[in-house]
Amino acid sequence: MNARRLLVLAALAAGGDAIGAAPPAGELVALPGGEAGIGFDDLRYSARLHRVLVPGGGTGNLYLVDPDTRAVTVIGGFGAVARRGGGHEDGPTSVDESGGLLYVIDRTRHLLDVVDPVAKRIVASARLAAGPDYVRVVESRRELWVTEPDADQIEIFALAATAGAPPVHAAVVSVRNGPESLVIDEARGRAYTHRWQASTVAIDLASRKIVAEWQNGCAAARGIALDGERGFLFAACADGTTTVLDVKAGGRRLSTLAHGSGVDVIGYAAQTRHLVLAGTRCRCLVTLAVGADGTLSFVSEQPATRTSHCAVADDRGHAWWCDQDRGAIWRAAEAPAVRGSEGHAPAGPRLNDDGARRELAGGKSEVTAAPVKETRRSPSR
Repeated sequence: MNARRLLVLAALAAGGDAIGAAPPAGELVALPGGEAGIGFDDLRYSARLHRVLVPGGGTGNLYLVDPDTRAVTVIGGFGAVARRGGGHEDGPTSVDESGGLLYVIDRTRHLLDVVDPVAKRIVASARLAAGPDYVRVVESRRELWVTEPDADQIEIFALAATAGAPPVHAAVVSVRNGPESLVIDEARGRAYTHRWQASTVAIDLASRKIVAEWQNGCAAARGIALDGERGFLFAACADGTTTVLDVKAGGRRLSTLAHGSGVDVIGYAAQTRHLVLAGTRCRCLVTLAVGADGTLSFVSEQPATRTSHCAVADDRGHAWWCDQDRGAIWRAAEAPAVRGSEGHAPAGPRLNDDGARRELAGGKSEVTAAPVKETRRSPSR
């Protein structure tokens, strides 16, 4: 076996990165039990717990990562599988936090679990009506909303009066051709979610009815995030296009910017007003700035890997992104200093995988991405 072939095999074993590609940005955080790879989906950050929340898929673990020291706490007891493929159909894949407790969906067991992070164990569970995707807490109503795309619905659970008791099924909200992703706007009493293509819907938290629908410009809608203070809703498309919608003005489009490709879960840092996106096709971590008028502008691009489809920001100036092949996450600078010709930040427009022009510097003008022919996808994406 020649030396070049040995190098190729070594690179593939290390995570499938392209030969000659820049090393991934940031510091690797290995997750115990993830050596065979992890089918990541959701990543969250809890300021109250001061931890990055990482559902570990088929490992059967939930990981809590200290954003300063990168120390990892492992909570087990979820559905696990011995052999793990490339998707995220198994085990814990989404999490949210409220009142010091964690709420986790388990795809293997079709359960909504309540977790005590201090005791490091599951303390209660409730059966789900259909295969879950995301869970989000509605603190003002003491509810949990769980997206169930296979059934075209969001299932709502009421939190029990006794802390740590099982949540109780309360209702379902029908979302035809969806729902994909979910974010809660407590200030306006709304939840926002995508249909698979073209539009985002607003759901009234009290009536549990769809009260508005806005075009988001996505051929394949994926990530969602919210600047609640300014009323900016961010819709990310699989092809790397991000659109800002003004929820205070009937969902009016404020800005559109295309950068990266293969995007799924996105994160927003309210304190710096930065969006972070990771893409599988571009193998990159992208940071965008959000101006006072909702205008998106390019900040930086850093190298990632071929399975880097999810990202989140903490309140310490870090962006975190998932690496499925390595079964790990990475901590990188949310907005690294711009470097010279040796740095990773590109200097001007380029083409994405589909040939669409990408606006990389300045970013003031609207950009329209090339159409993507993609039909509805299942939660496994």
